[in-house]
Amino acid sequence: MAEEIFYWQALNRALDAELAADESVIVLGEDVGLYGGSYRVTEGLYAKYGEWRVRDTPISEGSFTGIGVGAALAGLRPVVEIMTINFALLAFDAIVNMAAKIPFMSGGQFPMPLVVRMPGGVAKQLAAQHSQRLEQMLMNVPGLRIAVPATPQDAWWQLRQAIRSDEPVVLLEHELLYFSKGPLDMALEAPPMHRAQIRRAGKQLTLVTWSRMVEISLRAAEKLAGKGIDVEVIDLRSLRPIDWERCVASLKKTHRLLIVEEDSHFAGAGAEVAAGLAERCLYELDAPPQRVAARETPIPYNATLEAESIPRVGDVIRAAERLCGV
Repeated sequence: MAEEIFYWQALNRALDAELAADESVIVLGEDVGLYGGSYRVTEGLYAKYGEWRVRDTPISEGSFTGIGVGAALAGLRPVVEIMTINFALLAFDAIVNMAAKIPFMSGGQFPMPLVVRMPGGVAKQLAAQHSQRLEQMLMNVPGLRIAVPATPQDAWWQLRQAIRSDEPVVLLEHELLYFSKGPLDMALEAPPMHRAQIRRAGKQLTLVTWSRMVEISLRAAEKLAGKGIDVEVIDLRSLRPIDWERCVASLKKTHRLLIVEEDSHFAGAGAEVAAGLAERCLYELDAPPQRVAARETPIPYNATLEAESIPRVGDVIRAAERLCGV
């Protein structure tokens, strides 16, 4: 039976379930122990499982992420929490040069059951150095898998699937989703970790999005329905690999593509989605693919400017109307 819970609670329950099920699962990160995590995701786990399995680390992202890689090589299943994706830049050596490449370079002799959780995104006046997304950097790294849960149900499913995977998985969590609520049914069978989901069916326009922009896009789709534009909203749920099959099937029905992302427009994740779908179904399209993305600027601290710098419901509505010739 489903219950309404916060996104952070779904992640917490997923960690709890995997820690209980497998003694090789450990958690590493800043303030994940006594404090319970910056967004409460590890709340109560230190008291339940002890400091060996829920371990506070120094403020040294490169070091403790590297320890996570070593722990995975030694047979553990570490879940590394980097307090914000902005600090993950300090851990890229461990993620990109080690985690992503060791299984390949060892000819498959060394699996890499490592999960790296990263909160990120624009989150109410955290300024330029604490408001980045960076998914496009991670997407460019062969050997990584990238999951982007947008709901409590997906947070529960995808974190558990990531922990059980023998490949390195980056879980990108948006900071403004932690205290959003949604249904969680822990008894439901999970779809594959990288399968996209149709959040709203439609016939005139395919809107592809992920993470917090799913919520923005669904709100826009409801308003567009009142104007006679029927939008199908696809939540990718994964950025590497991408579920091209579901997107192509939708485009064969709607013949128009709109991509909505919070990251920058230039060379962003949406550019890969646009290119990938154009390659696969160019002759199905009645108009060029369009993107709605952040402005080409570091995120301002000022609240008004911050809100203007990233896509809002009105931006999505206007782009959809242009694409449909309204």
